[in-house]
Amino acid sequence: MNARVWQGRCHCGFVRFEVTADIDHVRVCDCSVCHQRGALNFRVPEEALLLQTPLEDLRLYQWGSRTAKDYFCPHCGILPFRRPAAPTRQERAEGVEPFDGWAINTRCLQGFDPETVPVVRVPGSRILLD
Repeated sequence: MNARVWQGRCHCGFVRFEVTADIDHVRVCDCSVCHQRGALNFRVPEEALLLQTPLEDLRLYQWGSRTAKDYFCPHCGILPFRRPAAPTRQERAEGVEPFDGWAINTRCLQGFDPETVPVVRVPGSRILLD
């Protein structure tokens, strides 16, 4: 594993963080929110994200099952990271395990080029909410 420390920030620089990760792919979800947002996410465990801006200073958006937590900069509106949703009944039946970590928007990482890693497509539009 070649984990490195990445510096991250929103567009205006209000939200700052660092993440330790070996980014070997990015995830693109086709659900209505992710499709419009255009984020290229990579999941990391809880301890891999070091927040330099407190969560209380960000805005929170929840929709659908209300188990995911999308954190946005209150100034520029960029989503640098999120807590992924809990698996739905359908996903659990398909063997999807709960994930207790963060999804990092790799577009917010300084020096990371998403063109250098494979894209994993996530069919979020086909997931039925419980």
